[in-house]
Amino acid sequence: MLFFLAAGLYVAIGLVVAFAFVAGRPGHVLEPPAEVSPGARVLLIPGAMFLWPLVVARWWMT
Repeated sequence: MLFFLAAGLYVAIGLVVAFAFVAGRPGHVLEPPAEVSPGARVLLIPGAMFLWPLVVARWWMT
């Protein structure tokens, strides 16, 4: 039961971070900074959702 609660919390936080990342400036954390098309933003959502700790760490560094 605790596992499912933790997994649900991880995914919920991931969704919030992913949509914030995609709605903001995802090209800002790239090296060199690049423009990101709307189609690429849609493709970034699943990866940012499941790898949200890395996304947050990368945001923190920039």
